[in-house]
Amino acid sequence: MTTLHPVTAAPRRAGRREWAGLAVLMLPVLLVSIDNTVLSFALPAIALDLRPSAAVQLWIVDVYPLVLAGLLVTMGSLGDRVGRRRLLLVGATGFAATSVLAAFATSAEALLLARLLLGVFGAALMPCTLSLLRGMFEDRAQRRLAIAVWATGFAAGAAIGPIVGGVLLEVADWGAVFLIAVPMLLPLLVLAPVLVTESRDPAPGPLDPVGMVLSMATLAPVVFAIKHVAVAGPDLLALGCVALGVAAGVALVRRMLARPRPMLDVRLFTVPAFAGSVLVNLLSVMALVGLLYFLSQHLQLVVGLSPLDAALVLVPGTVAMVLASLLVVRLVRRWRPATLMTAGLGLAAAAYAGVAVAGGSGGVALLVVAFAALAAGVGIAETLSNDLIIAAVPPAEAGAASAVSETAYEVGAVLGTSVLGGLLAATYRSHLEVPAGLDGAQADAARETLAGALALAPTLPADTGAALTASAQAAFVDGSSLTAAGGVVLMALAIVVTRRALRDASA
Repeated sequence: MTTLHPVTAAPRRAGRREWAGLAVLMLPVLLVSIDNTVLSFALPAIALDLRPSAAVQLWIVDVYPLVLAGLLVTMGSLGDRVGRRRLLLVGATGFAATSVLAAFATSAEALLLARLLLGVFGAALMPCTLSLLRGMFEDRAQRRLAIAVWATGFAAGAAIGPIVGGVLLEVADWGAVFLIAVPMLLPLLVLAPVLVTESRDPAPGPLDPVGMVLSMATLAPVVFAIKHVAVAGPDLLALGCVALGVAAGVALVRRMLARPRPMLDVRLFTVPAFAGSVLVNLLSVMALVGLLYFLSQHLQLVVGLSPLDAALVLVPGTVAMVLASLLVVRLVRRWRPATLMTAGLGLAAAAYAGVAVAGGSGGVALLVVAFAALAAGVGIAETLSNDLIIAAVPPAEAGAASAVSETAYEVGAVLGTSVLGGLLAATYRSHLEVPAGLDGAQADAARETLAGALALAPTLPADTGAALTASAQAAFVDGSSLTAAGGVVLMALAIVVTRRALRDASA
C-alpha cells in the first residue's frame, strides 16, 4: 500500500534560464500569429501576379489557419507522447522549409498547397509552447506574467504581420513575406535544446486517428460552405457541407465522451468561464482579422498607398494593442475581468461603427483611429480570455485548455476572412456596375476581385478602363461599410457572452 504525503515545499522560482527560454518560445507564437495576417498586405500583389479567382484567393488566406486549427488538438496529443520540445523542433524545421517553397511559388495552386503544409507544421509548433511554459514556471505569480506575455505575443503578432508585410513589399517581391520564417526559426532550433526543458505526459493516452479525422471533418466543410455561399450563393452543396460538418461534430463529441482518455475533454465546455472565454477569444480574433482583410486592400487599391505607407497606417494600432494587453494585467487587480473585457469589446464595436458610418468618406485618419481603437479593445479581450481559459480548468487539464484556446484563435482567423471577407466579396460583386464594351470573360474577371478589376482596367480603352476602376472602387467601399456593420454585430455578441458567462469570473 502506498501512502501519499502532501507536498509542502514552495514551488521553484524561475531563473534567468527560464525567462530566456520564454523569449525563445515567443518566436513560434509571434511567427504563427504574424503568418495569419502578413498575407493581408501581400494579397494585392499576389492577386495581380498569380491571378487567383476570388474563391482561390480566399482559400490561400484561409487554408493555413483552417488546417492549423483542425490539427492543434491532434498535435498536442502527439507532443504528449513524443515530447513537446521534440515536436516543437520538428515543426520549426518543416515550417522553415515549406516557407521557402511558398516564397517561390509560380502559381496560385502551388501557393495554396504550400500554405496547407504551413498549416500542418504550424500545428506542430503551437500546442507545445504553452505546455512547455507551464512546466518552466512553477511559481503562480511568475507563471501568470509569463502567460500574459504569451497572450500578448498572439495579439501583437496579428497586428505586426501587416506592418512586416508592408515593409518587405516596399523593397522586395511578395514572396519575401514567407521568408521571414527562416530568420525567426533558426534561433529557435539553436537555442531551444539549451534553454527549454523537455516535457511529456508520463502516462499519455493512445493516439486517436478517428478523432483526428472527425476534428478536421467538423471544421472544413462548414468553412467551405461559408466560402461557397459568398461566391455562388446558398444552394444544396452549401447545405450539404453544413450538414456534414454538424454530423462530424456530433460524432466527435460522442467519441470524446466515450473514451477514458479523450484527445479533447469536451466536458470543459460545461464550465461557463471556460466556454465563454473561448467564444470571446474566437469573436475577437474574427473581428481583428476581418478588419485587416479589407483594410489592407482598401488602403492600397482604393486610397492608392504603397505597401509601406499602408503598413505605417497600422503602427499606432499595433502599439495600442501591445500597451493595452500589458496594461490590463495590472488593471485586472482592481476590476473584474468581465468589466474590462466589456470595455475593450465596446471600444472595438465603436471602431467598427465608425468605419461603417463613414464608409469611404472618412479618409485615412479615420482608419488610423479605428484600427487603433479596435486593436486596443481586442488586445484587452484576448489577454483576459486566454488567462481565464487556463484558470477555469484544473491543472491536469491545462494542456487540453491551451489547445482549445489556440484552436479558437485559429478558427477565429478563418472565420474572419470567410465570413467578413465573404460578405465583402458578395457585396462587391452585387454592387459592381460593369461598363459596356467588356466581353464575358472580362466581366467575370472584373467581378472576381477588386485587384482583378484594377489589373484589367489598363488593358481597356481609356474611358472604359476609368469607368471600371471607379465602379470597382466604389463597390469595394460599399462592401467595406457593410462588412464593418457585421463587425459591430460580432462585438455586440461578444459583449453579451461576456456579461452572461463571465460576470462571476475573477482574476
